[in-house]
Amino acid sequence: MGSEEQGDSVVEQIRKNFSSDNVVPACPAVMSALAAANADAAPAYGGDAWTARLSAVVADIFDHPVTLFPVATGTAANALALATIAPPYGAILCDDSAHIVQSECGAPDFFTGGARLVGIPSQDGRMAPDALSYMLDRLPADDAHNPLPTALSLTQATEWGTVYTPARIAELAARARGRDMAVHMDGARLANAIVHLGCSPAEATWKAGIDVLSLGLTKNGAMAAELVVFFNPAHAGHVARRRKRAGHDWSKQRFLSAQILACFEDDLWLNNARHANAMAKRLAGGLFRYPGARLLYETEANEIFVVLPDRAVAHLRMAGFAFHDWHTPHGVDGTVIRLVTSYYTRIADVDALLETLSEI
Repeated sequence: MGSEEQGDSVVEQIRKNFSSDNVVPACPAVMSALAAANADAAPAYGGDAWTARLSAVVADIFDHPVTLFPVATGTAANALALATIAPPYGAILCDDSAHIVQSECGAPDFFTGGARLVGIPSQDGRMAPDALSYMLDRLPADDAHNPLPTALSLTQATEWGTVYTPARIAELAARARGRDMAVHMDGARLANAIVHLGCSPAEATWKAGIDVLSLGLTKNGAMAAELVVFFNPAHAGHVARRRKRAGHDWSKQRFLSAQILACFEDDLWLNNARHANAMAKRLAGGLFRYPGARLLYETEANEIFVVLPDRAVAHLRMAGFAFHDWHTPHGVDGTVIRLVTSYYTRIADVDALLETLSEI
């Protein structure tokens, strides 16, 4: 097989890969920005022109002064952010499906020096205010036998593809503040949530009570770029040293900042998310028409969780489609799979999956 044919085969595999929004290429604007940043020498460790522009650009987007720390991974962003607001004896309250609990190998525990992650059950990945209050009642501030609740972490969009409204976030934040807790948002798919809500970045974050945000861009077109955004500078003390100690202080930081700036240019981050959400809606609508399919949740971002008959799952895999099997609740007939769309997903890719499903 020639190199051109091999390239076509790889592209076809990616086009059929609905397992994650991490599998697709970085978008062209990001690659162009990286090439431009690579054209000449530049000061190291954030002394470059790209990083110098970043705070003003992000402050304008969120309509609020910010303190920023670019990093390369979402796990680093979450763990560093939480380490600033949760002491070793603290408790970080989150939904029990949260990425920080399920998929980060104890990084928040490690970076905080031992803070405990306390998962709160929910029906759809969105913590209920009363459930938060119930847990806070079980962890009274004057009981030294239990960790002290010091941080609330909310995932937006959630691990189930659902979206918190700003009003729900504000209510949760208010209850947390009643216990002097700081509020963190894991915004790995924040752009998808914002375009679904039709609100501003400010309304989705600090205006609803968020103190520190882990803003994800890698899933949304960047090569490897995330941003820790502090809306409350009181929480940002010594983060630069924490980042250095953790090994996430890039000497050639311009390559992080250039990616982030490219994502914000002309609202690329929101336009990419808008397309990904539209492809998810199209896919969900087609699945809804398949008699054997049952959607677990309303499609609000770019993740779909659907129950399919086992033969349908096997048929899609035989046809070359990739996706993740998910936890299937006891008593459910079939298999729960997760399908994820991205800025790179085409209408033709969605329709090809639906057509393959219709062959059964």
